Amino acid sequence: MERRTIGAGALAVGAVGLGCMPMSWAYSGSRQRGDESLRAVHRALDLGVTLLDTADMYGPFTNELLLGRVLRQRRAEAFVSTKVGLLVGEQHIVANGRPGYVRRACDASLRRLQTDVIDLYQLHRADPEVPVEETWGAMAELVRAGKVRALGLCAVGARGGRRSGAHLHDATLRQLRRVQQVFPVTAVQAELSVWSPEALESLLPWCAARGVGFLAAMPLGNGFLTGTLTPGEGFEPDDLRARHPRFTAEMMAANQPIVVGLRRVAARRGDGVTAAQVALAWVLAQGRHVVPVPGAKQGRWVAENAGSVEVRLSAEDLAELGGLPAAQGSWD
Repeated sequence: MERRTIGAGALAVGAVGLGCMPMSWAYSGSRQRGDESLRAVHRALDLGVTLLDTADMYGPFTNELLLGRVLRQRRAEAFVSTKVGLLVGEQHIVANGRPGYVRRACDASLRRLQTDVIDLYQLHRADPEVPVEETWGAMAELVRAGKVRALGLCAVGARGGRRSGAHLHDATLRQLRRVQQVFPVTAVQAELSVWSPEALESLLPWCAARGVGFLAAMPLGNGFLTGTLTPGEGFEPDDLRARHPRFTAEMMAANQPIVVGLRRVAARRGDGVTAAQVALAWVLAQGRHVVPVPGAKQGRWVAENAGSVEVRLSAEDLAELGGLPAAQGSWD
């Protein structure tokens, strides 16, 4: 697979990554099967999909444990990215950015992942009660201790602003400016897809200007852009999309023209190209510092996503995709 570099340290990863969250958390529990997920991770590494993205909160903890079973055998082939800063309770999620907690959480992630170093350690969310510089400083100490190779920041959740047209990533940019004074940022992870292109406005250019990698989260729109979801089919109660305003039957039907556009471009590319591959190819075309991280829990989807690297979109294709109707429905 094509390789891309992220950050000033030029860390090399496969051009498409693997989001591991769906294997253990947030999506239909009845479809989460450990053995199948293990095969999917092995398939990813076989194909050169080296960036494996997880977090201690996924499960919680079970996603890191699952990856650890693969890394025990194939650590040298993988680029391990995990996150810190969020704690999962019974009915809530809270941020914890205290330096002592960060150090303990890193040690726990290392044990679960069965490795002695994390390639990219990302701050999931800043703790509003702790200056972000203190949290970032503790993470920088982990780099100096040899437990972590590089640091990343996940974009602040700002979906509510979509309806007002606000600059959605202003808060993230303010955090980035602050932490850059403490220790270099290697990568930023934020949502980017055909139906959520907001990062193109300011966040992606900020990264490009500074040699910071951009990990595109949810590049397939939580599965919608694959064209495999049927409006009104419904989701299991534990699936995040069951409570998602953009995944009501009405909004899914209203946003079908986006999928139709992806399929139209895919048909022009020929050779069995899919809507999902076109959606990922669009993300890949946004810059050499961009690495899409689609979630998957089955080997066939991993292979299809990896194949997007071979899809070369023309200027006509990109113009057509850029002209697709804006997605309807809020993210609140």
